[in-house]
Amino acid sequence: MLDLQQIISVSLILFSVIDIIGSLPVIITLKQKVGKIEAETATITAGILMIAFLFFGKAILNLLGLDVASFAIAGSFIIFIIGAEMVLGIHIFKNEVQNPSSTSIVPIAFPLIAGAGTMTTIISLRAEYTVYNIIVGIILNLGLVYLVLRKSDWIETKLGQSGTEVLRRVFGVILLAIAVKLFKSNWGL
Repeated sequence: MLDLQQIISVSLILFSVIDIIGSLPVIITLKQKVGKIEAETATITAGILMIAFLFFGKAILNLLGLDVASFAIAGSFIIFIIGAEMVLGIHIFKNEVQNPSSTSIVPIAFPLIAGAGTMTTIISLRAEYTVYNIIVGIILNLGLVYLVLRKSDWIETKLGQSGTEVLRRVFGVILLAIAVKLFKSNWGL
């Protein structure tokens, strides 16, 4: 059953993890290097990866002998690190361009949009939210991702460097709080 509160929560969590606004500097740099980013290709590829992991992520975990709660706790650590990166302005995870002709898929769709943090978050969300609400949250975020990819130059001009940095830090703090909540709810505290 669709639940507006769950959809809003899932959407905000995914928005914070995907951090498409915080990724604007990377997107703009890649756009300058290769000339064009195909927003449709990147969005569709990221969507397929996220939906596939939503449905098959648990089976993969079972194959490895792990439960969702353990994965959610591990995911909370990753989300915490990503949030710390955003707040502190440090870079622990690297995104490298290896083949400029496929920039829309690597690194934009994966790992920038549907990376380890997003996949971990999606499987962690299954522990607390219904699949339908997660799918709606994914679709809403993909719509926003598409818009940001299409209008990245315009958004950068409007926000400016300081505006982008403020948003990045605010969503970093939100991610830190989400990580603590995921840890507490799956640890049994």
